[in-house]
Amino acid sequence: MKRYIYLLLLCVCCTFRLPAQVSFGDATRFNDGWLFRLADDSLMSLPTFDDKDWRKLDLPHDWSVEGHLSPDLASCTGYLPGGIAWYRKHFRVTDRAARHYIYFEGVYNRSEVYLNGHLLGKRPNGYISFLYDLTPYLQEGNNVLAVRVDHSRYADSRWYTGSGIYRDVWMVAAPEIHFAQWGIGWKLVRMSAGKATVDVDVQIEKHTAATQPLRVRSTLYDAQGKAVAHATQTVRELAPGTVRRSLRLSISHPHAWDLDRPYLYTLKTELLSGAERIDAATTRVGLRTLTFDADKGFALNGRWMKVKGVCLHHDAGVLGAVVPPEVWERRLRNVKEVLGANAIRLSHNPQAPVVYDLCDSLGLLVMDEASDEWEFPKRKWVKGWNVGEPSFDGSFDFFEEWIDRDVTDMVRRDRNHPSVFLWSIGNEVDYPNDPYSHPVLDGTSINQPMFGGYNPDAPDALRIGEIAKRLAACVRKVDTSRPVTGALAGVVMSNQTAYPQAVDVVGYNYTENRYDEDHAAYPKRIIYGSETGSGIEAWQAVRDRDFIFGQFIWTGMDYLGESGRWPSRGLGTGLLDFAGFAKPRGHHRAALWREDPVTYIGTYPAAPRLSPDAWDSWNYRPDEPVRVVCYTNAPQARLLLNGKEVGALKPNDDQTGIISWDIPFREGTLRAEGCDTDGRVLSAYEIVTSGRPYALRATADRHVLRADRGVAHIQVEVVDEKGTVVKLSDNDISCHLEGPARLLGLENGNNTDMSDYTARHRRVFHGNLLAYLQATGEKGEIVVRFTSPLLQDCVVRLKAE
Repeated sequence: MKRYIYLLLLCVCCTFRLPAQVSFGDATRFNDGWLFRLADDSLMSLPTFDDKDWRKLDLPHDWSVEGHLSPDLASCTGYLPGGIAWYRKHFRVTDRAARHYIYFEGVYNRSEVYLNGHLLGKRPNGYISFLYDLTPYLQEGNNVLAVRVDHSRYADSRWYTGSGIYRDVWMVAAPEIHFAQWGIGWKLVRMSAGKATVDVDVQIEKHTAATQPLRVRSTLYDAQGKAVAHATQTVRELAPGTVRRSLRLSISHPHAWDLDRPYLYTLKTELLSGAERIDAATTRVGLRTLTFDADKGFALNGRWMKVKGVCLHHDAGVLGAVVPPEVWERRLRNVKEVLGANAIRLSHNPQAPVVYDLCDSLGLLVMDEASDEWEFPKRKWVKGWNVGEPSFDGSFDFFEEWIDRDVTDMVRRDRNHPSVFLWSIGNEVDYPNDPYSHPVLDGTSINQPMFGGYNPDAPDALRIGEIAKRLAACVRKVDTSRPVTGALAGVVMSNQTAYPQAVDVVGYNYTENRYDEDHAAYPKRIIYGSETGSGIEAWQAVRDRDFIFGQFIWTGMDYLGESGRWPSRGLGTGLLDFAGFAKPRGHHRAALWREDPVTYIGTYPAAPRLSPDAWDSWNYRPDEPVRVVCYTNAPQARLLLNGKEVGALKPNDDQTGIISWDIPFREGTLRAEGCDTDGRVLSAYEIVTSGRPYALRATADRHVLRADRGVAHIQVEVVDEKGTVVKLSDNDISCHLEGPARLLGLENGNNTDMSDYTARHRRVFHGNLLAYLQATGEKGEIVVRFTSPLLQDCVVRLKAE
């Protein structure tokens, strides 16, 4: 039996504040007052270049989502354009810090950064965070920072990426001696109910000699602000260079970080020279243990459980790759609270730091993933998913030079998040004949499209195992507190390589049929469904096997790209739509995963099939035969129409997760009641026959915004005269705005709506529309009016404070 037990103390930063990834100096957001031009000229790097006619904007920014959707562009990246663009910022340094750095959370992609005409560096990976030292080229007076972004290979991904400086930028002022970037890490030596012992590892950069010995002091505070542990170490080396120290903390009666109670401490680490504090880093802290077992699955803090995970890409529909923290928070809350998920897989690259911060705070496990492509390109479909001839652009050309550093930086950046419980070194890099091949492919198949049998001209699949060893070593050099994993698409082929042995935990993509066979053949292998469909069979394969610890469904939310034939924004596999509203399959999943009582009903014209994709509409012709399907976690359910029973109690069907009745349509209120074995109602769901569209109704999730770019979500519904949502409506809604705010976008969740993402109007879908509103920096009243021809309009009033 193979088992890994991981003991962890980890640090996280305060939601919406300075990310823990900038663990030194005094960092401030550097997002305001940039200039932008979608063009390319090498002279744009020079401080003297004339940029007076450039577009003024604030970061983050994604220029692709502002572009024109066209069937002539690539389906893989959502029929949106790429290109080459430059960003420039004029600034003065007014503080007296000895050193200044610029930190980019993410630039897509192939970026080059210049200060006053001097190249600071290049970073081709669009998902990796990076930092440059500005100090050698800073001037008194005016400085010009210029960033070239090359996304001319716009079909370089299997999904939408965005283009530009699409995450936050930070200016860091620091002394000559300071903590290193991502230079503070943690290791839990042991933990019991009475005591936790923690080693704190600190890395210090000295750009000049110290005049006296330094001290490193770490103090841990509980949630009430009481100091519960502290330690100090002396740094006696005076010469310039990099110095490392380790401090041990002892915590009495520690609180565990858990999914239902993600308890967070606060850690303050200081660098002292005599009585002077010269650098400091403050973060929040969580403790927990992870256990992975080849027979029993996974345990968090000693409690065996199933990982109920979903895969998430980084875009938010009409917002593209620029996703504000409040939008991420709402999306993640819906994943956990609406669907019942307890984990997310960040597909298929490191994502914005705020995502990890939120998962730490909300209590969600995270599978962090490095890459979707290794040394050779994968197919990128340009005329629809798996249609026609593919493109072969990608990230493969910088793989050899950058992958070790990219993987290392991912782990260094994210290692201090309690939510992260798996490091993935790659997704489907073993997809048969895309590009690797092996003789075992003759006479076999996988559960996804496979491009023929063995191809002797393709790259040798044995290469996969060698690369996996190399990348796993990069992870373990930084962090051994979590297992290394990979998401295998071609398990039958990878079993012939060293790949499964190179990782600690082996992910199977759409390969439930091999669970039993491979568990018997490789009894020490820890297996889980790293990517599965949303069908109940894939869940049953996990639920009914102790040795399969969980699954990650493709996908938690709809995402741009990997689109079908035009018109298609994405693949459409989400349990939640682009706006974060639950689709019927999301309600079906909630009935399988949630522990609190839940019931849902949907309908469609009577048919012999049972569908997990039935929408909750009750509008048909009189006496038309209708199939009503119920998704519930109750043992049984009954159906009522206008208070009278029209569907007798039926037991839940374990094979389908669906209870159904066929009834003739009568208008009114249709109600399903999920009941216990004694017939007592545990939960219920109602749908009502609607009349014609009459008015608009808007509801905001908050009425007070942070003036500094706080975001509100406003749900707009089309209702009839009685206030019932008209689910069949498709009215075009316009948004009119007064006050210190701007409209970020209008999202309807419709996968076939290819209209302009920047427009101030959009049609509702299933009677719904979501408006994203952002404060612009000033205080004041915000008035939002929604209108539609022939419908009564509505107004929402907000305040920016």
